[in-house]
Amino acid sequence: MSVPTHVGTRPSEGLADLLARSAAGDQPAFAELHDAVAPRLFGLVLRILRDRAQAEEVCQEVLLEIWRTAGRFDPERGSPLAWTMTIAHRKAVDRVRSAEASGRRDTRYVDSSHEVAYDVTAEAATSSADGVRVTTALAGLVEGQRQALVLAYFGGLTHTEVADRLGIPLGTAKTRIRQGLIGLRTALGPAFDSATA
Repeated sequence: MSVPTHVGTRPSEGLADLLARSAAGDQPAFAELHDAVAPRLFGLVLRILRDRAQAEEVCQEVLLEIWRTAGRFDPERGSPLAWTMTIAHRKAVDRVRSAEASGRRDTRYVDSSHEVAYDVTAEAATSSADGVRVTTALAGLVEGQRQALVLAYFGGLTHTEVADRLGIPLGTAKTRIRQGLIGLRTALGPAFDSATA
């Protein structure tokens, strides 16, 4: 938008006349009104928005609204300049509020869609510590229980396959696995219960 560098000094009566003629569709009158009020409108909007490009855009919206609604101006309620400045102030504040609302929506979206970073180092340390505890607990079991548990839980064998692999009856394999789990529970405590829940 090209904003005149001079500040309009036309008397209030002259602005009221230009508004009345603009309301009737008189384009030359509106051009004169534009030249008279645009610098002040722009200055006000720029002070609120603090961004020249946005201020120019909002000022264009203000002038368009003045052109469309010039017939609503009531000289009994205030001066023509005050009326135009009120429109400019309202439009600028609306733009600020809109930008703030958009920023809040963006922040909420980022916060809600942000994935928590997976801490590989912490996970590896935890797994390593758990592995040491389980290995220590397994070492404290009777040999038969340890063999049966390792085959069933680390080897992925069924109870029948454990019995076949160890050359023992199925009932004995089940008993050793059950007793081994009891031994692990005793050695590992609550951490084992939550891990196997």
